Amino acid sequence: MKTKVYIDGQAGTTGLQIYERIGARGDLELLRIAEEKRHDPAERKKFLNEADIVFLCLPDAGAREAVSLIENPAVRVIDASTAHRTAEGWTYGFPELSREQREAIVKSSRVANPGCHATGFISSAAPLVRMGILPADYPLTCYSLTGYSGGGKKMIAQYEDEGRPGELDAPGIYGLSLRHKHIPEMQKIAGLSYPPFFMPIVDDYYKGMATTIMLENRLLNGRPTAEAVCEKLQAYYRDEHFVTVLPYEEDRKTIYANSLAGTNHLRLVVSGNENQTGVTALFDNLGKGASGAAVQNMNIMLGLDERSGLERAE
Repeated sequence: MKTKVYIDGQAGTTGLQIYERIGARGDLELLRIAEEKRHDPAERKKFLNEADIVFLCLPDAGAREAVSLIENPAVRVIDASTAHRTAEGWTYGFPELSREQREAIVKSSRVANPGCHATGFISSAAPLVRMGILPADYPLTCYSLTGYSGGGKKMIAQYEDEGRPGELDAPGIYGLSLRHKHIPEMQKIAGLSYPPFFMPIVDDYYKGMATTIMLENRLLNGRPTAEAVCEKLQAYYRDEHFVTVLPYEEDRKTIYANSLAGTNHLRLVVSGNENQTGVTALFDNLGKGASGAAVQNMNIMLGLDERSGLERAE
């Protein structure tokens, strides 16, 4: 019997990307609500309770409402919104964090898909905290460059409008209040005592991310060099398929934020020297940063090869 899957919010950017990744799979049956009934609570409730797996690709309030409509205890949920990423009873959907994290996803009926910026930040900061290299009270700074597709349909339309304002030709720094919605999960999942100083940047390309943390080696436990940090991260992720660490190169010149666009892979690049270290996560904000991660979590929850449906675009 095929697994029944329902995407609530199937018309949004993430929902469409999930559908693209799983629509042709023979092991799944996609339940499709009629376009004119997408906002009908009764019809949504019917679909939410008929599915085996539900993806929520909605604003936070809509995601909470959808969860409240689910009465069937057998329904398992993957929420792509911010609503449940630090909530009790929800499992954080970054399986590469640890063996225990992957096992928790296998058993969970409620999985919160990570935020895109948070994915890049956690992939570098969390292992360093867990290995005792990065002190939990370190005053951590992060900047993150993203393609404009991360802003959803409205931002995509703005950037692709022929009459758009000239300011969109240049990188746009946002989140200036330093209260970006991904910060709570970044702090909690990385195990930090204080919120990181986080500055996101959107630029004029469609998809791809480069999320960088910057470290003073003298403030790290053991005062490791950048090369030593790289070796530690390589060992941490040595058994992972989707998260890898490039070998250290002292004279590496340039890396590009869109280099992993179209994939579900995340690549860590360590730069620096004996005094300072930068760790950059390169990935696709629509792939490992959103819909690809959601499909990977679904595969894990169903006991399937977690690469299923995620390699064909690469």
